[in-house]
Amino acid sequence: MALLAFCLFVPRLRKQNMHYNNYYPVDVVNGPGTRCTLFVSGCEHQCRGCYNKSTWRLDNGHAFTQEMEDNIINDLNDTRIKRRGLSLSGGDPLHPANLASVLKLVMRVKTECVGKDIWLWSGYVLAELTEQQKQIVDLIDVLVDGKFEQDKRDPSLVWKGSENQVIHYFNEIE
Repeated sequence: MALLAFCLFVPRLRKQNMHYNNYYPVDVVNGPGTRCTLFVSGCEHQCRGCYNKSTWRLDNGHAFTQEMEDNIINDLNDTRIKRRGLSLSGGDPLHPANLASVLKLVMRVKTECVGKDIWLWSGYVLAELTEQQKQIVDLIDVLVDGKFEQDKRDPSLVWKGSENQVIHYFNEIE
């Protein structure tokens, strides 16, 4: 069913290659456990106080290629370093220009990387997502939603930067 949705969904998207600002094949900061973390480029929210301003422009960083996607899958399956899952941040993985690439990557992780969880950070709010954005959210395990708000910033918060942001757990994770 998810593959059918992907096939129906992708042609409706703008034909634009996603870019990414950075990729950490081993990361212990952006989500629980050891993870792979991809910071995509492109963010419409441009929150005051954002610590990732370099990710705002869609064309910033490197083109997200098939080779890069394959590297992420290989890293997640590398038995030398046990990784718990994939973290998608940015920028905004749910930016309209990123949806096709993010959906394809998430679907591959779910089918090729058994037992790995997926966390995603977005400035978009769950209740206001488009149907295309919901297709991605339906496949992930955790969504941290909401724009970063400087006046609600709290460095003691875990996995989010400001009090208004909400962590949605869709699947039971260890």
